[in-house]
Amino acid sequence: MIGLSPFFKKSNHKTDQTSIYPVSKIVNEYKDKQMTGILDDNVRLLKEIFHKDMDYSLRTFELFQHRHAAIVYLNSLVDQEVINHDVIKPLQHYEAPEKEPLDILKFLIDNILYFNDVKKVKDFSTIISSIVQGKAVVFIDGIAEALELYVVTKEKRSIEEPETERVVRGPRDGFIEHLSTNIALLRYRLPIPEFRVEESEVGARTKTKVVVCYIEDIANPTLVEEMKKRIDAIEIDGVLDSGYAEQFLEDNPLSPFPQLINTERPAKVVGNLLEGRVAVLFEGSPSALIAPATFNQFYHTTEDYNEHWVISSFVRVFRILALLFSLTFSSLYVTVISFHPELIPAKYVVAASSGRHSIPFPVILEVLLLELAMEVLREASIRMPQQVGGALSIVGVLVVGQAAVQAGFVSPITVVIIGMSTIGSFAIPSYNAANTFRMLRFLLIILAGTLGLLGLALGLMVVVNHMLSLRSFGVPYMDPYAPLNMKAMKDSIIRFPFYKLKKRPSNIHPQDQTRLGEMEKHYTNYNFLDKEEREKI
Repeated sequence: MIGLSPFFKKSNHKTDQTSIYPVSKIVNEYKDKQMTGILDDNVRLLKEIFHKDMDYSLRTFELFQHRHAAIVYLNSLVDQEVINHDVIKPLQHYEAPEKEPLDILKFLIDNILYFNDVKKVKDFSTIISSIVQGKAVVFIDGIAEALELYVVTKEKRSIEEPETERVVRGPRDGFIEHLSTNIALLRYRLPIPEFRVEESEVGARTKTKVVVCYIEDIANPTLVEEMKKRIDAIEIDGVLDSGYAEQFLEDNPLSPFPQLINTERPAKVVGNLLEGRVAVLFEGSPSALIAPATFNQFYHTTEDYNEHWVISSFVRVFRILALLFSLTFSSLYVTVISFHPELIPAKYVVAASSGRHSIPFPVILEVLLLELAMEVLREASIRMPQQVGGALSIVGVLVVGQAAVQAGFVSPITVVIIGMSTIGSFAIPSYNAANTFRMLRFLLIILAGTLGLLGLALGLMVVVNHMLSLRSFGVPYMDPYAPLNMKAMKDSIIRFPFYKLKKRPSNIHPQDQTRLGEMEKHYTNYNFLDKEEREKI
């Protein structure tokens, strides 16, 4: 492939090395233990392992009216109705054949059991792992092998609109914690055989299922392999959400900026897959991770592509302005009041100074205290029950803010500045990116309060320089601005019409770069209500 030399800079995959991370001691203890043909011995060994577990179940029965058998499972993980009607009942009621088959397990699989996912197992480490994963194991006396049946049942919530990614126009469905349902939501939108879903596991103890999704003839194979390598290199005892793995998949784990896209919207995942990116989904997590990511994508939404391109571009400009406003407005206020009051227009000097004459704190401390209060109120409103969370934020802003002004702790103009800065942060679509800019706001306030305009400029230079140094799976974080890519600018701050976006983003090197065929625009300028014109048609 051409142009891939700088594509990937990092791979933490440990090739030709055996992981020394400890997994289950019980599984390791029985990894060389093979089954015997004696049913009582096999059942006794499992009972020794699971005797402390209240949900451990053992059911014995007769196979072919003369051969002893048993089924073992954890009743909290399995569908017991399936076990009763599709396993035990047909095995008990099946009449013994005139001549017992040589391979009884194969006979059961081919003629009696109504399962697609059934296989033979013979070592105890596999049997133990299968039981704790929600599978049932059937033992038959006289046979040194067992049958593993997939009878797992999982509780899941209904598909709802994500709370953190609301839209006015567009699909309302969102991912849930059930991996199979999330894959189905993607396949519903991508009914093509090139859409690939490859499974693996992460977490030495949780054994969390993870799938890598991509479109085979679009995604760059190097990108797909790099994602698999980074997933395989994760060594941790448990992965409870995609956020755990995200911190291992980033190019720069020390950076506060998100380097993978985090979304709960299937439509957004599909849109990125069609551009050539790779998505990762985890069992038990309603969030998908998309790579590579650029800064551009954190203020874009799926709604931008559902609206007219002029309206979408207009909204994107306001999002960028809100982002800059949220990041710099508080620190700029501190700089002007503390070091550069000459920048205030003459007719506003009295209004700005009169509100501060009774304030006992310097402006930097006043702003920091109010910012901290706003962050506490924001966090409290999130953690409180939904019924009172909204009321708490409103009461906090109105009552506490007004009381602080009347008590003389803060000036009215400071409350306005902090309020507008906070509102600007809510206009950033990505929650992760908004958190980063909220944190950086405190850094800029401190620099502006100590060094003035020079400190503010220095802080912004450090932030921008850091963003320029970042990469996401080898892709420059600030693409298409640095390095400058004029073709990609068509879908940056300004979104061009669809017929102008003929190529996929070149920075991720997709195999198929063309996404739009040749289109001819036909314009008709006749009046449909004119009878003569209709006759000419």
